[in-house]
Amino acid sequence: MPEPFSEGDPIWVEQAGGEPRPAIYVGEADQASWFGGGPAVYVVFTDTREGAEVGMAQVVRREPGDPA
Repeated sequence: MPEPFSEGDPIWVEQAGGEPRPAIYVGEADQASWFGGGPAVYVVFTDTREGAEVGMAQVVRREPGDPA
């Protein structure tokens, strides 16, 4: 199944409070579903340059022109 995002795509990551946070898509986290969780991906947040593994359900494509 092809990934819905490609490495380097600008995305939004929905935070716990519902606020979107700008990030860059890095890739799919292959082992996420092995431990009972849903699919996960790796991202780098643009404001802090910090990497994270987040649930795929939290990720939305950031369109050109969207504020970052």
